[in-house]
Amino acid sequence: MPHSGSHSRGLRLIAAFKLFKGLALLAVGIGALKLLHKDVAAEMARWVDLFRVDPDNRYIHRLLEKFSTLDAQKLKELSAGTFFYSALLLTEGIGLWLGKRWAEYLTIIATSSFIPLEVYELAKRVSPARVTILLINIVVVAYLVIEVRQNRENR
Repeated sequence: MPHSGSHSRGLRLIAAFKLFKGLALLAVGIGALKLLHKDVAAEMARWVDLFRVDPDNRYIHRLLEKFSTLDAQKLKELSAGTFFYSALLLTEGIGLWLGKRWAEYLTIIATSSFIPLEVYELAKRVSPARVTILLINIVVVAYLVIEVRQNRENR
């Protein structure tokens, strides 16, 4: 049963967000595979230079340090994890975009399952990004729960 009005716009917004994240993770997974059997630190330095990013920037420096420790096994694990999560996000996004009820339930379950992990990470170190991610996920779950309940009552 298709949704109407603002409900449809809300579902489309969540779907677009899930699709964007899914495609971004797909790109990360492919990128991780392309780094196999290469000098990861040298490749990352090349990208920093290509995008004309200040290599002395403390965030870039930390990122380069983290990437320098990646070996082939870690890259394979990173790639597998991102492909799996990408597939989940793309499934949620496509299902929500098409107005499928199962996608609403899947998104509620998948998104709410990450909330305890996000709270744990936030307890370790508070940052604006972590707070924002937690709040977005809580809003998405709450919106979808309300949407599912309203549609059940309307039937």
